[in-house]
Amino acid sequence: MKCTVIGIAGGTGSGKSTFTARIKAAFPDKVAVLYHDNYYKAHDNIPFEERKTINYDHPNSLETDLLIEHVKSLKNDKSVDAPTYDFTQHTRAEATLHIEPKPIIIIEGILTLQNVELVNLMDIKIFVEADADERILRRAIRDVKERGRDLEGVAEQYLQTVKPMHYLYVEPTKNVADIVINSGMNDVAFDIVSTKIKALLEEYKNDT
Repeated sequence: MKCTVIGIAGGTGSGKSTFTARIKAAFPDKVAVLYHDNYYKAHDNIPFEERKTINYDHPNSLETDLLIEHVKSLKNDKSVDAPTYDFTQHTRAEATLHIEPKPIIIIEGILTLQNVELVNLMDIKIFVEADADERILRRAIRDVKERGRDLEGVAEQYLQTVKPMHYLYVEPTKNVADIVINSGMNDVAFDIVSTKIKALLEEYKNDT
């Protein structure tokens, strides 16, 4: 099966997950999504308090080699069982996520465009950016509501790792992107990407 791989990157709270969700909703039966966040390494052998101090915004915190294997499998028309991550416990969860091959494969995450081997598997590369103040506010709300964090801990993590890693590893990948958009709710960008996906799906249909 022919497929197109789309990488969607951007800083924490930039709107990349929103943009990904909009594409998935527009083409529900044609899109498979691999979330880079699900590929954080397991830390079962480390005490909980120590896990909390790990730099989760550094490329080494992710098992990107496994993600690359899974992308290659999907491109070869083979299903995969992706890991999932328990952000309240700072380690990999037991559950896996079964993903079937689809004509459109999206890889989403802050460091999606940082790994050269992963980037080489992509056909379209998108970077979503947003004002830094907006990003930290969105991150704080998400981490408190969904990940059981307290505001003081969120602020400390942002200053110690999130902010410096963003400028060191995330922001530079903007130069790799084919498209740079401001916010996941950018309707013009969404229309452009949707139109491209429609054309690709039509092309694949005609080739069968």
